Amino acid sequence: MVFESEDAAKSFYDEYAKRVGFITRIVSSRRSERDGSVISRRLACNKQGFRKLGQVRIRKRESTKEGCMAMMRVNRQKPGKWVVTKFVKEHSHPLVISAGKQRPTPDEKDKKIRELTSELNRANQRLAACQAQVQMFMKLIEDHTQHLSGTVEVSVHNVKEIESEKQELTLSHHRFDQVYQ
Repeated sequence: MVFESEDAAKSFYDEYAKRVGFITRIVSSRRSERDGSVISRRLACNKQGFRKLGQVRIRKRESTKEGCMAMMRVNRQKPGKWVVTKFVKEHSHPLVISAGKQRPTPDEKDKKIRELTSELNRANQRLAACQAQVQMFMKLIEDHTQHLSGTVEVSVHNVKEIESEKQELTLSHHRFDQVYQ
């Protein structure tokens, strides 16, 4: 088989895997020494290979590797032409065609990433608007607090003046009483 691109070959193998009942993964790639571009890619069943003995497991779930040999290798023959150079159909495990939700394709993942990015941008805009409102509200509270502080200061000053006048009147009244008694 011949494909127009490496992605087209991967999409074909992914779709084939979905219909047959297994999951794929990229096992290896070979790059050109001249320009570093990918010139060969090996796609395989995700149960290909074995877990290395003594390897520390980071994940808590069991390894899916069972030594399956099913795979497809594609090589770039000339620009725009990717050719299947090896194909192993047989699996060493039962195949399961899932009736449930399938794994998303790269295009579906990209679309979901764009949707979530857009949603995040809208949420950030709403957050910025809320922050601006909170800052405006805090400024109003600060202005009002300063106004109240000024009013309280004037009131305290007035009360002190009244008390001072009262005290003077009391003293005057007391002197008056002493003089006329």
